[in-house]
Amino acid sequence: MSKHLSLRSGNPVLSKSTFNSATNVTETMTINGTVNKTAISLFLLVGTGYLTFNTMNTVLLIACGIGGFIVALITVFRKHWAPITVPIYAILEGGMLGGISFMYNSMYDGIVTNAIFLTLGILLSLLMAYRSGLIKPSENFKLGVAAATGGIAIVYLINFVMGFFGSGMGIMNINNSSIMSIGFSLVVIVIASLNLVLDFDFIEEGAEKGAPKYMEWYGAFGLLVTLIWLYLEILRLLAKLNSRK
Repeated sequence: MSKHLSLRSGNPVLSKSTFNSATNVTETMTINGTVNKTAISLFLLVGTGYLTFNTMNTVLLIACGIGGFIVALITVFRKHWAPITVPIYAILEGGMLGGISFMYNSMYDGIVTNAIFLTLGILLSLLMAYRSGLIKPSENFKLGVAAATGGIAIVYLINFVMGFFGSGMGIMNINNSSIMSIGFSLVVIVIASLNLVLDFDFIEEGAEKGAPKYMEWYGAFGLLVTLIWLYLEILRLLAKLNSRK
């Protein structure tokens, strides 16, 4: 019996049927292959972000954001296109993150460097904890993280809709340094971090079940989505903490 209790992840791009094995597959997904694809994707994302970091081009930022969202949807519904769409997604998201990072860094110098190191630190720490067996994603663990992720998504959606009316939720404001606002950001960071654990488990199960080779790119895509979310939330938290000074 597999040690993986279910095909469930809090990550919205990794659905229950994501890693269903295809028939007559000659090359199958491997963990090492997924690691390599993730490294390539991160290189493209960071490289593009570096190129767009020294300027604040609103048009480019919006274009990359919308383009990245469209490519993400295509990837979700056309998983076999992942070897093409995931690198494009990484480049577009890198362009968007470069502009966002420039905006944050212009307010608080050095905040981006701190956010990058914290994101990488969390990624490596959780990966080691998962590989050592220190963290074991049980069925209840997966259900709890998935439910919490859904709840946060609803909060994001409400805040997004309120933005059309010139308003927004106070706890989402980067200038709100109240205990409740900082506490909310900490909770979101914890949930985003736990999603990484589910992503590791999900990818491992995909490799065990002999998913098609292109799913290595899709597994990298799932990790990329979670890491981008985690990085943005760490940036938000650091901005709130800096606004208290």
